Amino acid sequence: MTTKTKQARKLIEGRPALIVIDIQKSTFIDNSEVRTIDNMPGYKERMIAARDLVDAAHDYNVPVLFIQEVHRPDRIDFGRELDGDEDIHCLEGDPRTEVAKDEMGYRKGDYIVPKRRYSAFFGTDFEILLRGLKVDTLLLCGGLTDVCVHYTFVDGHQSDYFCRVVEDCVGGSSVQAHEAALKAMEYLQTGAVQSREAVINAITSL
Repeated sequence: MTTKTKQARKLIEGRPALIVIDIQKSTFIDNSEVRTIDNMPGYKERMIAARDLVDAAHDYNVPVLFIQEVHRPDRIDFGRELDGDEDIHCLEGDPRTEVAKDEMGYRKGDYIVPKRRYSAFFGTDFEILLRGLKVDTLLLCGGLTDVCVHYTFVDGHQSDYFCRVVEDCVGGSSVQAHEAALKAMEYLQTGAVQSREAVINAITSL
């Protein structure tokens, strides 16, 4: 049995940043029935809903960091990524790989962090940016809940950031995987799983 002596935490501790993970053009221009990566039902609508978070962050001067998965055309940097269920995806030069700037309301002053692996921390300048911005709390949205969002959350947790995932603005490879990932993140930080409404209210109350 665990002992519940933990300190209650605010939704936003210190300075926040909104982390928009892998919301790329493919979500909006690829309507293929069979996709290179499985998406749960309603995935696109969940990505569209994340626009409200971006708008709130802009209105209240919260830094917005767009994470972009991108791979070289010769596929040299995929590593073991294609050993599972995923097929070739997010190649440089493919219009579907671009950050969905128009759909997400990207503005000058936002940041784009390209990555070759699932976690935004792995082999990128993400943490350098977070330190420069003096960020304490990561507000995560995007996809996939059970892959890039989860792995970024875990690395953020292990790097001592407060991590919050916006449950109605993330989507998984399946409903079951989405729900399991949310449960795993909540296990690491109590109060980690939050609604879009709650996160926007916290941003506007800063």
